[in-house]
Amino acid sequence: MNRQGRERERERELAGFLRSRRERIAPTDVGLPAGPRRRTPGLRREEVAQLAYISTEYYTRLEQARAPHPSREVLAQLARALRLTDPERDHLHHLAGVPPGPPPGPSREVRPSIVQLLDRLPEAAAIVLSATYEVIAWNNLAAALMEDFSLLPRRDRNLVRRTFLGPHEDGGRLYGVSDADEFSRTMTQHLRTTAARYPDDPEVTSLVRELRANSEEFTSLWSTHEISARPTLCKTFQHPLVGRVTVHCDVLDITDRDQRVFIYTAAPGSEEAMRLLSVVGTQRMDVPG
Repeated sequence: MNRQGRERERERELAGFLRSRRERIAPTDVGLPAGPRRRTPGLRREEVAQLAYISTEYYTRLEQARAPHPSREVLAQLARALRLTDPERDHLHHLAGVPPGPPPGPSREVRPSIVQLLDRLPEAAAIVLSATYEVIAWNNLAAALMEDFSLLPRRDRNLVRRTFLGPHEDGGRLYGVSDADEFSRTMTQHLRTTAARYPDDPEVTSLVRELRANSEEFTSLWSTHEISARPTLCKTFQHPLVGRVTVHCDVLDITDRDQRVFIYTAAPGSEEAMRLLSVVGTQRMDVPG
């Protein structure tokens, strides 16, 4: 096969890959209504184009193997819109003839084995946080102890934003935690290192800009330039249903994804409260009858 033939084959492979990734994403996964009139699985072409900030015409031509090679910027936008894993992102770059660089931003893709791990910890509350402190996976006991994250829009699952910008409950402390000040410092320090690792990621830069513009506390902590966070071994949640719940806190680093698993197990004296939370789950018991 000559060079032109190989080029055409790569364009067809790129078109097929984009189409397959588009068809696997449910509209609800990206905050779009499912709608009763969808004839094909997954997202529509115009929806992917909108999420990737490119024209529908150009994206359509990519799927038809008729478009010029996409730039590195367009590839990054497509990878984000199609929720590609790191290996898929690299494959997309190779198909487009553009060598992949470092990940453009923090990964939000949680390995299935980690999700299974959370579910196999019935007596512990566990969450997975991205490098920007976004809650990207959780188990049932974590939803009962903290809140039902499935009911929140993605923006409100970011614990840095919730801590510094609200909505504030329990006297202004996130989930009424006993180490609110230390937690605020730790998140700020971790976010500073994240911003240094992903200087070109628009979500990271936008988050830092928003926090510095709207939170004096964050701005003050940010100005210290500290990056060494001390681990929190124990903390207390003030739960609206069962009261004080003190837990041991263990953190597992997932280095290849730049993520952390936080595991909360009951400290002596809080075993009964955790058992009660595992029974009541996220149901509200203060609803008038």
